[in-house]
Amino acid sequence: MAESIARQVQIHRFERLGVPESQCFYPGKLAASWVTVASALKPSIGTACLELAPMSLHEQIEQFGKSAIASGCELLQIIPLFLLPGVHVMEDIPAEVATAQKTFGSKLTVETRPYIGSHPGFSQLLAKQKTYLQADAWILLSHGSRRQGGNQAMETLATQLGAIPAYWSVPPTLELQVKNLVMAGYQSIGILLCFLFAGGITDAIAQSMKEIKQQFPDVNFQLAEPIGASAELVNLILELTRE
Repeated sequence: MAESIARQVQIHRFERLGVPESQCFYPGKLAASWVTVASALKPSIGTACLELAPMSLHEQIEQFGKSAIASGCELLQIIPLFLLPGVHVMEDIPAEVATAQKTFGSKLTVETRPYIGSHPGFSQLLAKQKTYLQADAWILLSHGSRRQGGNQAMETLATQLGAIPAYWSVPPTLELQVKNLVMAGYQSIGILLCFLFAGGITDAIAQSMKEIKQQFPDVNFQLAEPIGASAELVNLILELTRE
């Protein structure tokens, strides 16, 4: 899915430069499902993984950077496809980028841009999910962060959406928040998923919902889809590449 997003970003950048899609250059998989690496000077887009990749993130950046330097680029931008300012965003990625920067020296500047969840327009993607569902109460479910203060942004977002927050990896859990709403008398509950793409966690959430429905057979539950690849998401990414 990240490669699909990277390809759409690539096409949009070429279109703005007046270059037809047939002439788009897609570098070999700069690996990753959660971090998009983009050149600011030439529209060469790749992807890189922080985890579950044969190479470490800094090695993936270095590999892509060599091609960027060869093509005349002087600036490489990192767009973290993360939704919370957790340990990955605040510690892991900066450390990997710093390691890669040492390798390039003055030949290439590696710049980390704001993470996707920090974009002011991100809430609109989640608000759009609500238009497809009907419910009297809402839960905004995200992965959650164990980093102190890492979930504050999600709590603020939940308030903006008229929902209460729940997290997959830390409390309050989805099951607990469902019980709280049922005890408050709600019989129709919608769950908004603050996840970019479907995967192992969203599959586990779907399974958890089956168990929750068995506990509360008289309650109508509506489970939203992950945000997914869309023109709106591509636009947010493109805006994060600009000064």
